[in-house]
Amino acid sequence: MDEISPLLGNQPQEGSDLVSPNLRPRHQELIPTPCGPIKPWSELSYPVKLYFCFTIASLLALLGLTVSSIYKQHMDTDVSDEDNFTVSLIQLVGILFCIYYISRGVLQENRQELVVFVLSVLVVMVRSVVNFSVVGSKGKQEVLVRFVCIMCLGVFHVFCTTLLIQRPNMMAFRVSGALESLQEQYFLLNLCFSMVTFDLQAQLCLCILIATSDSAMSALNTIILGVGVVWACLTAAVGAVAVLKEAKVLVWVFMVQNLPQVAFFVYLMYTMVVKWYQDSTYTLEAATVTGALISLVIKAVLFWGLIRLVHSFGQGLRERMFSPSK
Repeated sequence: MDEISPLLGNQPQEGSDLVSPNLRPRHQELIPTPCGPIKPWSELSYPVKLYFCFTIASLLALLGLTVSSIYKQHMDTDVSDEDNFTVSLIQLVGILFCIYYISRGVLQENRQELVVFVLSVLVVMVRSVVNFSVVGSKGKQEVLVRFVCIMCLGVFHVFCTTLLIQRPNMMAFRVSGALESLQEQYFLLNLCFSMVTFDLQAQLCLCILIATSDSAMSALNTIILGVGVVWACLTAAVGAVAVLKEAKVLVWVFMVQNLPQVAFFVYLMYTMVVKWYQDSTYTLEAATVTGALISLVIKAVLFWGLIRLVHSFGQGLRERMFSPSK
């Protein structure tokens, strides 16, 4: 017994106030931001850095092309270009959100953002395939180079982002430690924060569809639509603060703010279905109804996540995410 007694002296005493090393968060080297800690640039591998820079550059180039296309379509008063003008506006919003998605997805290892980025790229590719298939033989020669570039870049982005999604995710462990309850809360927090962002993008795109689908919109409907855009941005801000700051009161305020939006989506789908029987074209109307349904699904997932997240408030995750590490 005397031979092994020195080994026992190295063990921590039961009454020690020190936290077990396996339970401590490993985020001392992470950079704190208002949206949660992110990895420093030096921590990224060289291939990830290269892909991230290439993605941002390609998105900025596509943003410039989209702005130029919107300007040309706005100058052209041809009615046949209304659908293209609407899609270009939605694509402009999508590109801005994609820059945010890829940044947060890489620096925070957020898989939800990366998945939505892949879906956005696939939507652009499908749109390019449809446009290329319907133009005439003379028009195909003009858009052939752009079509080939979009398809090649799209396949490259989908492949590389899929590899990033499949990589091991250690951010939950590094931020919250080894406690499973805190890791689950960190996952729910990121899910809810991402859903708030997805909901804002869906509502902005929906407002674009409504504004462009009815060229004879009354002044009252225009005012309602403008208020709706401001309300959507305000609601998203309240939801983001409520999730990050673990403010239960703001969570309930956020849910109440969404009730008028849900009622408006139901009314919108009703009016668009009625309009189908009065109009000879259904493209924008179908897109509007689809957008409203997608928004309702996003809100359902968001409410489910928020209800589960509220029950885990106060366990110390907020302090680990935003308080300076010791």
